[in-house]
Amino acid sequence: MFNWEKMGLFFSPQDHNTPDWMKEFAQAPSVLLFDDFIRIYFSTRPNPDFNGQYISYSGFIDVDKNDLKRIIRISQKPILKLGELGCFDEFGTYPVSVIRHNDEIRAYYAGWTRCESVPFNVAIGLGISKNNGESFDKLGNGPIISYSLEEPFVISGPKIRFFNNMYYLFYISGTEWILDNNKPEPIYKIRLAISNDGVNFKKVNKNLVSDKIDFYEAQASPDVFYKNGFYHMFFCYRGGRNYRNKENGYRIGYAKSIDLLNWERNDEIAGISVSKSGWDSEMISYPHLFEIENDVYMFYLGNGVGKKGFGLAKLISIEV
Repeated sequence: MFNWEKMGLFFSPQDHNTPDWMKEFAQAPSVLLFDDFIRIYFSTRPNPDFNGQYISYSGFIDVDKNDLKRIIRISQKPILKLGELGCFDEFGTYPVSVIRHNDEIRAYYAGWTRCESVPFNVAIGLGISKNNGESFDKLGNGPIISYSLEEPFVISGPKIRFFNNMYYLFYISGTEWILDNNKPEPIYKIRLAISNDGVNFKKVNKNLVSDKIDFYEAQASPDVFYKNGFYHMFFCYRGGRNYRNKENGYRIGYAKSIDLLNWERNDEIAGISVSKSGWDSEMISYPHLFEIENDVYMFYLGNGVGKKGFGLAKLISIEV
């Protein structure tokens, strides 16, 4: 059983003097450790356009490593430029996951494009930073992981990890679009690709986590860390329809593995769920795990999938 102590809402753009491209949402946080501070990358949005449509950018905040409540800096420019006309990332970068590689910092990100019959499609791109993670240059105009025969659409939610001298890129893949009150909604499952260089990935081509609700359960944001002889995955899941509420909204699930390929799901021991009231009382999603001097923390989103920002929890104990 995991025992988490919630530490409240951590960052909301609405509570700070943020630039125009960072007015709403702080989604899918991803941590990079420095000597004296931690940098938290996240995806955010300016106000919607006259058609009510959003564009998503990615930025960061720096916080004191010894006092996580103290924000040192808020980025004033997005870390990645949006794609050119017709590119897979023309309309947004969300989410992003960062990792160090020799003297570089790499950002794996989901690039969004708008569609006609369904609202969007997504593929995974790669950006490389030579300036300590201040900004990233794209590897190219196309994605490094995209649609295929087995994974036809919505390739998103990248979480990069380095285990056993190999890069493991956990992500989600769409299985179908279904109609909910005549509005198309995507169903997606957790997948994995593996690489020895972090650029050229081979897909495992199987769903990693079994369904709990039903076949139309959507799973997202898999994040993995190693402790006490097991790989521990926290992720989020929701119902296929009518999920923008407390009843069918996102919850955080859990699975464990000894080999990163075969996973045993057991949500009952995840140890964290919605609160009785407040900013995370309807849904809880997009967990991200990180360690500071052997302490394990989790950033996560609350109501509205991060519209008001992300929160923090600390792992108090674990028995698995």
